[in-house]
Amino acid sequence: MSILQQLLQDVPIPQMVRIRQKFDASMLEHPEKALRLELEKPGAVDQLRLGQKVAVAVGSRGIANIAMVTKTTIDAIKAAGAHPFIVPCMGSHGGATAEGQIGVLHHLGISEALMGAPIHSSMEVIEIGQLANGLPVYVDRLAAEADAIVVINRVKPHTAFRGKIESGIMKMIAIGLGKQKGAEACHQLGFKYMAEHVVLMANMMLEKLPIVFGVALVENAYDQTCRIEVLPAAQIEEREELLLIQAKARLPRILFDQIDVLVIDYIGKNISGDGMDPNVTGRYPTPYAHGGPDVSKMVVLDLTKETNGNANGVGTADFTTKRLVAQMDFEATYANGLTSTVCAPTKTATTLDNDLLAFKAAVKTCNILDYTQCKLVRIRDTLHVGEIEISVNLLNEAIAHPDIEVLTAPYELAFDEEGNISI
Repeated sequence: MSILQQLLQDVPIPQMVRIRQKFDASMLEHPEKALRLELEKPGAVDQLRLGQKVAVAVGSRGIANIAMVTKTTIDAIKAAGAHPFIVPCMGSHGGATAEGQIGVLHHLGISEALMGAPIHSSMEVIEIGQLANGLPVYVDRLAAEADAIVVINRVKPHTAFRGKIESGIMKMIAIGLGKQKGAEACHQLGFKYMAEHVVLMANMMLEKLPIVFGVALVENAYDQTCRIEVLPAAQIEEREELLLIQAKARLPRILFDQIDVLVIDYIGKNISGDGMDPNVTGRYPTPYAHGGPDVSKMVVLDLTKETNGNANGVGTADFTTKRLVAQMDFEATYANGLTSTVCAPTKTATTLDNDLLAFKAAVKTCNILDYTQCKLVRIRDTLHVGEIEISVNLLNEAIAHPDIEVLTAPYELAFDEEGNISI
């Protein structure tokens, strides 16, 4: 028996129950129809001209209905007599390579065959100007050479800063269209000034580039599309401010204020740029954002297949597993820190042999006198917190909460012979 096994062998893991958290479930019953109606409004495809080459900028997040939204937008552009092509719009994601970014789009269901449009991917950028403080503003060369640009993204709270504009169309323009160099420039002076720089850079790009409109999506707490708006270029900033307020009101969350141990089965770039959304976990990579539960210790068990080894965010956790670390693409992971200048999330958390030891290590270090009283929460990932597991020590809180339904009787977590849990 190893020294770690000896230290952890007597640490108990509490019994668990499964609960359902209830959030506002309002959603668009027919999102494709809603988008088509939006695209027919003045200021959208009516601004395109016959024969124009149109760059459709698409990002890297796990956005609900992203393939449908992209295809519907492309079809509308074609119907207007223009010629759309897809540009990966994701800063340094996909390992900061042209091929890697095409691969990310494929994982999202966005391919040339399915979309009916070519994908033109390059990391080459041109500088179109500088902010007053000297920060350069870059844009994807292929997009800049197009006759028109359309940007698609979800509007949501950012994971590392707060402002009137956070994550949405403006950030997609400033950082996504800027590719690795643009993302690096926007992050150069840190997240303390990010809210300011995103808006300044995006507005310069809106002024100098043929950006026609943005397709803005808002999701409910169940990762479902609840609002779609097509924003003419002149209205993007004003409308996005209002959409962000709506998105924050619909943010999924864990309905417990204090948690001793939070276990997350999967992290990945398709879940959040941070691997797991700090707005849900309460663990932020910078001091410039806040909110969520007070979590003493956090465990991440595995990577999503879609993240392709990019484990950005693992360093935000306290503990992880050898299974996760064995899958890490260190170059792709470190590229995030080198671009964003925030390197703590790309570090490797304390790594245990298996899930069982990771659970026990978190319980042992969560700073409570009686381990049997540990308040433990387990979620699949931060996009899916409708049904989660909680320890019996949170059961009274759950029963008393009007938006929680207890689904099961208490049970023991089952680990296999290798000490891993079924996830």
